[in-house]
Amino acid sequence: MKINFKQAKFYTTVNDLKSLPRVNKEIAIVGRSNAGKSSLLNTLTNQNKLAFTSKTPGRTQHINYFQIVQDESYLVDLPGYGYAKVPEEIRMHWVGLLGDYIRHRKEIVGLVLIMDSRHPLKDLDVHMIDFFSQTGKPLHIVLSKADKLTKQEKMKTMRDVKAAILQYGFTDLSLQMFSSPKREGIEELELQLGKWLVPSLDEE
Repeated sequence: MKINFKQAKFYTTVNDLKSLPRVNKEIAIVGRSNAGKSSLLNTLTNQNKLAFTSKTPGRTQHINYFQIVQDESYLVDLPGYGYAKVPEEIRMHWVGLLGDYIRHRKEIVGLVLIMDSRHPLKDLDVHMIDFFSQTGKPLHIVLSKADKLTKQEKMKTMRDVKAAILQYGFTDLSLQMFSSPKREGIEELELQLGKWLVPSLDEE
């Protein structure tokens, strides 16, 4: 069974960990403000307005759940982090909230970390990788805005990012390039997420 992400629909939104819904499986999607998280969700689901996109980073301040209808699983859009114009106290609250969520949420079957392929591995990205490495769960790195790089730059960025992350001891680590405007990397992303939600897909 191939997961049909185009059937995804909004389920609920929460702003603290105590309000998280009871679900079976969820895939968490996280990234710096303006890394392309909302564009990725909209491209993956082929829905222009499933996730709100804005030219003003830092607008997503809640944890948004999107249900994958036929599988009763969920994509979880987490608040973007690292936007400079957000007060430091609020920014660190977000980082702490996200850190607690990705370390302790049992329902997470994998984490998608989105980074701008031109500026990967910023300090807060590394914090998230460090937080998540403690769970032993799979990590999939999406290097967004790939249309801004040459073929040679893509290869070098993939190599450098993978080398930097391997030191955190992930046993299930994957990386890809992605471009929403060019629709590059959609099938690769669908396959990876599908393997997490239906492990038997990995055997087909």
